[in-house]
Amino acid sequence: MLLPTTVIGSYPQPDWLVDREKLRGSLPPRVRARELWRVAEPYLAQAQDDATALAILDQERAGLDIVTDGEIRRESYSNRFATALEGFDIDNPAMVPGRAGGTNAVPRVVGRVKRARAVEVEDLRFLRAHTDRTIKITLPGPFTMSQQASDEFYDDEAELALDLAVAVNEEMRDLFAAGADIVQIDEPWLQSRAEKAREFALPAIDRALADLPGTTALHTCFGYAAVVHDKPDGYPFLAELADCAADVLAIEAAQPGLDPAMLEPIAHKTVIVGVLDLSTDEAETPEQVAGRIEAALAVVPAERLQVGPDCGMKYLPRDAAFAKLRALVDGARLVRERL
Repeated sequence: MLLPTTVIGSYPQPDWLVDREKLRGSLPPRVRARELWRVAEPYLAQAQDDATALAILDQERAGLDIVTDGEIRRESYSNRFATALEGFDIDNPAMVPGRAGGTNAVPRVVGRVKRARAVEVEDLRFLRAHTDRTIKITLPGPFTMSQQASDEFYDDEAELALDLAVAVNEEMRDLFAAGADIVQIDEPWLQSRAEKAREFALPAIDRALADLPGTTALHTCFGYAAVVHDKPDGYPFLAELADCAADVLAIEAAQPGLDPAMLEPIAHKTVIVGVLDLSTDEAETPEQVAGRIEAALAVVPAERLQVGPDCGMKYLPRDAAFAKLRALVDGARLVRERL
């Protein structure tokens, strides 16, 4: 199918599962944030399963071609995986400046970082068991995780990033073995620390994605619309990804009003372009979505273009998120009919 539709990763968690006011009122957690959950620990896993099944069903009802687990079990996109790694002290965090302002508690790196166990494999198996559509699951990328920690062990940030890359690669192998069609790494910090990214991000990214048996994706962005309200209209670190190992590059474009010409350096790859603006709860019309898709098609060939929302759908009310996904599917259908 041309122009397959997908989400970036997350979908709204139900109000009965998480305290959404607390979620919206704090920066995305880097250590654990158990206070977000409304369900007591003995029942939490079962409640997360039920909410995940609902998120999968919503994506299917909306008509998406590629679905995720909605990241329903996560307190943030990154902390479920990162806090499971050895070498991180999450009980005695450090306070550092946040990407979008303020300060945030982050793990302290107190030893060599490595993966001791599978983290998201059961999440993937649950997803595979609940849909027959193409499935994607996401992980935090090694560069971003290196920037979301206070390093007290390594003398070289590049070495930390490479060890994180090994951990990501090991997890991705197990995810593909468990049935993943696509595994995506999220690397938003490429944009906020572009100069540092030029120093050592690409070797870490390529190590994370090396020699894998399935389709790999990399997502980068300026931050959630619920947190970052004013965004630049160009990426400081995008052309550099043209030759990275990822098969697919996923970028937000709707809220920043991205000039499609910015896609030219990466147009030889498969590109997921964000065509839903998540800074508003109001659903786009199918024609609005179609217009954004057609603008991207001026640069990226239809056979290599996928479409989705910008990132951070978890912050929307569930009915708004569903309405936006229906508009996405209907807009993509309009464009297919015109091709």
